[in-house]
Amino acid sequence: MKFTLLALCATLAASARIPMEIQATVASSYTNWVSEQVDDADSTLMTVFVMMKHAKADIQKLEQVVLAVSDPKSPAYGKHLSIEQVGQITPIADSAVNTVLAFLKAEGVTTIDINLNRDMIEVELSIAQANKLFETDVRLFSHKRKAGVQVLRSVSPYSLPEEVAEVVSFVADLLRVPSVRESVVVDVDVDVGGLGQWDNACDGISACKGLVTPAVCRKRYGISDSDDVVVQGNSIDIVEFQGQFWSQSDIDTFNSGCHVAVNVSRQIGSNTGKAGVEAMLDIEYAGGVAPSVPMTVRYIDTFSLLGWCKNVNNDPNAALVHSVSYGNDEAQQTSGAYMDQTAVQFQKAAARGLSILFASGDQGVCGREGCGFFRHKFHPDFPAAMPWVTAVGGTDFVTYEIGEEKVWKSGGGGFSDHFAIPSWQADAVANYKATANLPDQSLWNNTGRGYPDLAALGGQKTPYCVVAGGRSAGVAGTSASCPVVASIFAMLNGVRLQAGKSPLGFLNPFIYGHMSLFNDVTQGQNNDAYKVGFEAVKGWDASSGVGTPDFSKLKAAVLALP
Repeated sequence: MKFTLLALCATLAASARIPMEIQATVASSYTNWVSEQVDDADSTLMTVFVMMKHAKADIQKLEQVVLAVSDPKSPAYGKHLSIEQVGQITPIADSAVNTVLAFLKAEGVTTIDINLNRDMIEVELSIAQANKLFETDVRLFSHKRKAGVQVLRSVSPYSLPEEVAEVVSFVADLLRVPSVRESVVVDVDVDVGGLGQWDNACDGISACKGLVTPAVCRKRYGISDSDDVVVQGNSIDIVEFQGQFWSQSDIDTFNSGCHVAVNVSRQIGSNTGKAGVEAMLDIEYAGGVAPSVPMTVRYIDTFSLLGWCKNVNNDPNAALVHSVSYGNDEAQQTSGAYMDQTAVQFQKAAARGLSILFASGDQGVCGREGCGFFRHKFHPDFPAAMPWVTAVGGTDFVTYEIGEEKVWKSGGGGFSDHFAIPSWQADAVANYKATANLPDQSLWNNTGRGYPDLAALGGQKTPYCVVAGGRSAGVAGTSASCPVVASIFAMLNGVRLQAGKSPLGFLNPFIYGHMSLFNDVTQGQNNDAYKVGFEAVKGWDASSGVGTPDFSKLKAAVLALP
């Protein structure tokens, strides 16, 4: 091995360089950030992920396996794979890994971790090493509105030696600053609360009056006290990034005031900072809606989606359901290769029987970039518009009573510009296009994967009541919808586990095969500040998906599955 690495180092030193990804030149990606030169490039460390190339045939086989174990009509339904079995479907050659290791070690990089499936190589290196290895220019970016949120990213393209480029798809977390999650906080008079006309089940928190509480969610979505059953092996995972920590004292206040039993049973990663509204929203409502499901909070301090994927796909005890309320626009990604490789990681999670749910975004059809002043274009969300996750949109009550819902105008939804329509939603998408009044075709991709897949309360009409930092606030967004829907499917997993059956795993084939089990949303559109969006119609639509959950109907259906 020593001779091989030395020989490779000598070869790489003389190799031609191959330009890699072209950084997305989207000004809105950097609007909220300022950059500066790193003073001590030799001692300042950053983390990147070297993503290995897969054989096309292997990815096709992986996709076939995922669909087989996730489709209730398949004889392989529920026969999920282990981490090792997933790796056997998508093998990476020793020679390819050794080429990357030689390249890194030639510059003195020693902190290297290869994931169990050998297609992600996590590398900690100095800024000076990164600049030399990748022939680039790394700077320190600081967020203008989120104090303490900083990332190291390059401000110029990068390249790799030809031999390395042959086996590497791209280097993740070298380009593009992340989109920082900022939930919609609505001013609430602590003495008055919101406008909802229902009893305040959080009577210990006066500001919760008229706002959405766990009791409102449970009543609307058909969950009764008898459904709260602790089942061995059941679990839900809440992921947090970007300095979003949680506070036990806030949970205690929420539990006492709302008469619920939110509990974090497992913490992965640090939880050392000030409690954030986003984290408390996720935790209080995942735990408040589904108190019987053990909750893990997984904190990733690298601001990295792929870092989270590596963390989860390396964890044999990963929770069965994962709620993620982070994302940005497809157009803000560094390359198609980045989106495709990220999709592979989600397929691997799906093959293992994990359910991954993402919020669909809070800017309607225009996304974080906006539709533009001159050349108008919708901007689909990433990863929500990816086929291998379950995207959750947002709704409001039609009136101020608990009952029928309409589309929240700012909920993300539409059609992917990168991913094609998957088989499991083809009929639903075709029906929508045949029955809805659609925006002009120049604004969106007619051949793209449609999202969201389903929805839940998330709008500003009656925000969620959240305790964070010792005070109560009204919070809206699909960041609220996502943990609520995730908790409902975690409870449905409990129903199946209690009956001796497999977890639901990748949810979308089941969802689209059982559309009648959801509360259909047929009013509103997600135009946000734009003149037009995707309207809600009978059946699936690109603003509310198949509708919102009905737990009692879904419970009977999942019990009837193999």
